Amino acid sequence: MSSLRVLIPEEKIQARIRELGAQIDADYPGGGVYLVAILKGAFIFLSDLSRAMKTAARIEFVGISSYGRGKTTSGEVKLTKDLDVSVEGHDVIVVEDIVDSGITLSYLLQVFRQRRPKSLRIATFLDKPERRQRPVKVDYVGFQIPDEFVVGYGLDYAEDYRNLRDVCVLAE
Repeated sequence: MSSLRVLIPEEKIQARIRELGAQIDADYPGGGVYLVAILKGAFIFLSDLSRAMKTAARIEFVGISSYGRGKTTSGEVKLTKDLDVSVEGHDVIVVEDIVDSGITLSYLLQVFRQRRPKSLRIATFLDKPERRQRPVKVDYVGFQIPDEFVVGYGLDYAEDYRNLRDVCVLAE
């Protein structure tokens, strides 16, 4: 039986996302940025972040698999859904739910660099730097968290818990 402990409450999440939206607005005064969310985990963060921004944004999605049904990355990354448009010559912000090992993100950045965007940045809702196996520069960080398994606000365990409004630690 699993139990949940609130790590980041909804009010704190929404306040931080407003700050990130303002930061992106300041960085892209001309607008016209592509927000590319990694499915499925980042969809709630993308939704709230895009509405917190005044900057004109186009929304795109990619699917990547590296976890399967476990709590740790398998280390094997594959693209399961590609972009529907070309991002060549455009400003792109990859929107991620959580950056931990960096394996998935370094793979995706390699794929995107080949498509020659004007700029390529990363916005992550959660960052677990102590789990990093590959160096990844994250431009916009919602929250830095300790190495605990978290669910809620889009993050899941075996497809459960995504709809929680808070970020919670899942304990066995």
